[in-house]
Amino acid sequence: MNPFNTIKNIAAGRFLTLAGLLFCAQSAWALLPIEHWTEASGARVWLVQSPAIPMVDVQIDFDAGSRRDPAAQAGLASAAALMTSKGVRAGGPQEPALDENDLGEAWADLGASFDAGAERDGLVFGLRSLTEPDLLQRAARLAARQLAEPSFPAHVWERERARWQASIREADTRPGTVASKAFAKAVYGGHPYGYVATAETLARIGVPDLQAFHTRYVQACRARVSIVGAVTRPQAQALVQTLLARLPAGDPAHCAPLPAVPPVPALTQAVEKDIPFASAQAHVLLGQPGFERRDPDFLALLVGNHILGGGGFTSRLTHEVRETRGLTYGVYSGFSPGLNAGAFVIGLQTRPDQAAQALQITRQVLQRYVAEGPTEAELRAAKDNLIGGFALRIDSNRKLLANVVNIAWNDLPLDYLEHWTDRVQALTVADIRAALQRKLQPERMVTVIVGAQAAAKP
Repeated sequence: MNPFNTIKNIAAGRFLTLAGLLFCAQSAWALLPIEHWTEASGARVWLVQSPAIPMVDVQIDFDAGSRRDPAAQAGLASAAALMTSKGVRAGGPQEPALDENDLGEAWADLGASFDAGAERDGLVFGLRSLTEPDLLQRAARLAARQLAEPSFPAHVWERERARWQASIREADTRPGTVASKAFAKAVYGGHPYGYVATAETLARIGVPDLQAFHTRYVQACRARVSIVGAVTRPQAQALVQTLLARLPAGDPAHCAPLPAVPPVPALTQAVEKDIPFASAQAHVLLGQPGFERRDPDFLALLVGNHILGGGGFTSRLTHEVRETRGLTYGVYSGFSPGLNAGAFVIGLQTRPDQAAQALQITRQVLQRYVAEGPTEAELRAAKDNLIGGFALRIDSNRKLLANVVNIAWNDLPLDYLEHWTDRVQALTVADIRAALQRKLQPERMVTVIVGAQAAAKP
């Protein structure tokens, strides 16, 4: 009997039970405790045991996101992540080399998945598998090879780089891309958060660069592993050890600290960028550097932004710019905090002849909101919405995993989720107004307008 067919049958049978189990399990997510420990390798682990569904989700994070890219090689972290799925080296007589097609077939046979990606802060690897012991062991061993022994085939990188460069050239013909790139450069200055991969920076990335990046950052002692699923702590420890077994062991006591990434510089004056572009809609972005995720003002600013422009049709910006004046179909605001200060941004699209008016109203709404804060009615409605929707933030393994990863990355308390609604409920108008005034300076913001008519330019 073909063992891969057996695995497929197991996987198919297990998945048939998931729909009913998900319904039964959703009400219990918030009550699941988070366990935390450090492995002998130095890897730090966060575990939520969720036995209702016979599957497990694992995320392995390394401090190797795009903020670690050299300026001349923007896109390096993303390229390294992309190439981990394009082949693995031979590991001995029983482990022949696998190309990208072999890997795809192997994961399909297992009924599992393993992927990688680069975010601003982290190089992220994710495993999803059913917890049938033999199936999970096979998945973990294959993931370990892909994590530690990517082959980085040169001809595949040349192909993928060419595709990526063509995609960049196509994206640069769209006004939204032009606006977002100009905004990032102006808000972040020379900080790595503002780096954008271009055809030129990708051309400077070769296979030796990919290998060196992987060797430097993907080490067991640097791993943060978050696990949610039907595994006990001993099973989770065995799983982590298998996943990281092929990485350089080193001495966790002497795992050299990575160089600090400098903070995002604050803006010293307003910046205006008016970019001509033949477009049916003018794109308007307004914003500044925001704050780090660990900032104690995070929840106050989350609620405050929900009222300003993050709450969809109930937000103040939508009421003033869209509903009252009909200047746009949609307007939004948002913070994007990370290990460094991510940007605060307000964005909208409008008719090219209305750009100046839409920007003027948006600025007025922002200035008044920062000065006065929300009303009691707005705050009450925002709390009801956010607290009422809290269960939807943790109603699946993957959503709960994302919250555990947030706790792991930002060194938040293990009971953070348990007290989230109480902390939101305790916020006052004065708390939100003070937080907004500490973080936002409406008179010193970046404004980018792409595609406005000459008569409508501010």
